[in-house]
Amino acid sequence: MANGNHVIEQFEAFAPKKFALEGDPIGLQIGTLNKDVKRVLVTLDVLESVVDEAIEKKVDLIIAHHPPIFSKLANVTDRSATGRIVTKCIKHDIAVYAAHTNLDVTPGGVNDWMADALGLESCEVLAPTFENTQYKLSVFVPTEAVEHVSTALAQAGAGKEGDYSDCQFHVNGTGQFRPLTEATPYIGEVGRLERVSEVRIETIVTELNQKQVIRAMKQAHPYEEVAYDLIRQERPATSLGLGRIGRLPEAMTLREFAEHVRDAFGVQNLRFVGDESRHIQKVAVLGGDGNKYVSTAAFAGADVLVTGDLYFHVAHDAMALGLAVVDPGHHVESVMKEGVVNELKRRFEQKKIDVELLISTANTNPFQFL
Repeated sequence: MANGNHVIEQFEAFAPKKFALEGDPIGLQIGTLNKDVKRVLVTLDVLESVVDEAIEKKVDLIIAHHPPIFSKLANVTDRSATGRIVTKCIKHDIAVYAAHTNLDVTPGGVNDWMADALGLESCEVLAPTFENTQYKLSVFVPTEAVEHVSTALAQAGAGKEGDYSDCQFHVNGTGQFRPLTEATPYIGEVGRLERVSEVRIETIVTELNQKQVIRAMKQAHPYEEVAYDLIRQERPATSLGLGRIGRLPEAMTLREFAEHVRDAFGVQNLRFVGDESRHIQKVAVLGGDGNKYVSTAAFAGADVLVTGDLYFHVAHDAMALGLAVVDPGHHVESVMKEGVVNELKRRFEQKKIDVELLISTANTNPFQFL
């Protein structure tokens, strides 16, 4: 059985907190992670109906995209929806964890799932918010442990260069050290100067994966004290951020594209702005409320922006910029439910974590259409 902290550790390896925009209320919002977790419910929103579902299904932890607590609460009573949510979760020992903009920004997260649903190709970040700086990692390993440490580095994500993985450079040499009185040396004797055959393994890590790589390296390394260097590289960092911009395999009219968006996200209705006969091929997509990014999409050369919650006057601004907009609603971010479950299943299988993952079936879309 897994501890709640182990579950979230795996989640944050996928969507680190540091990717979140400043002021975004992410992380543990209700309850504790210091407990056994058998079932996890993944949801877009935490409404009272979702909490009732979690209670019925004997869920220990809810992972949500939209935080149920966006601002400080003056009180927690049954007179407000938030108060009832908090009270029920505490009463039934259900923890609630929110991953908002960090799940939007992370590679393979919300915006990539939306781009994939639309069949976009050659996608890039629309609005950079985080630089994934590269570092050169050098570690000194005794000859007999090189294969073990090398494999651990690669499996933890080190050495990824473009379309290549497991990239490393090995240099043979001689290591020197003298174990002091309190040491428990893997090689040599206390007080005696030792010289041993070692290999220096050099590889590349990033801001995103350096902690997990170093942890894996230390676990695999036989030495009591691991000698390694981590040097920031001057090469341009990879940008991460909100939204994606890519291309459709074939151009289509705006009307055809709007129908494609409707079908891809399974919505009843949507709104769109622009000449329905114009041809669309370069597409920007940004989950949630993308009103602030209309100019960004236009200046990036997009023919159309797919986003939610479009304001009336922002629609006018888009028209003036020559940018079409398709608004299928904020709720299409619900693609994250299946996406998160699939990602965590893969990670749990690798780590042999025995937790049941459930997709919330409660309808949290507040809108109905005539």
